[in-house]
Amino acid sequence: MPLFLVLAFLLVPILEIYVIIQVGSVIGGWETVALLLAESLLGGWIVRREGRRAWRALQDSLQGGVMPDRQLADGALVLVGGVLLLTPGFVTDVFGFLFVLPFTRPLVRRVLGAYAGRRIKAAQSRAGVFPPGMAGGPFDPFGAAPDAEGRPGGPQGGVVRGEVIHDEDRAPENGKTS
Repeated sequence: MPLFLVLAFLLVPILEIYVIIQVGSVIGGWETVALLLAESLLGGWIVRREGRRAWRALQDSLQGGVMPDRQLADGALVLVGGVLLLTPGFVTDVFGFLFVLPFTRPLVRRVLGAYAGRRIKAAQSRAGVFPPGMAGGPFDPFGAAPDAEGRPGGPQGGVVRGEVIHDEDRAPENGKTS
């Protein structure tokens, strides 16, 4: 993943410059600048409108006592889409519009949700956090085996009984205070 990010930060600006030059050679330099400005203004207006919708939907779901998973995802997509739309370039604008427009956002949300689910399952299997077949099951950070009902077991070894004595509760032995 870090290699992907490095390549993205290096290749996306190069790709953007190439596309801007190609568009500029077809329609002209000033027209290309005007098109980029128009895309940014239109994108800002759409982000503002869709951001308000996402905020209202989030508030409604929270007031209704419903888990706002879709609303949080929509808010995040509008935020990321807004950043992409405000970044100058045609390629980032295409992705920004995909994230922001209300008729493409559900598709993007499903695709990213499926990708995140696959990544989580892969991470669980690599880490060995959950035993095979028990994904989402009992978890014991100390490695104790589950009991007969499948609940995490108690600590291994014997139990040592003791008493906790706090320093502020203890009186000075010689009657002097420090």
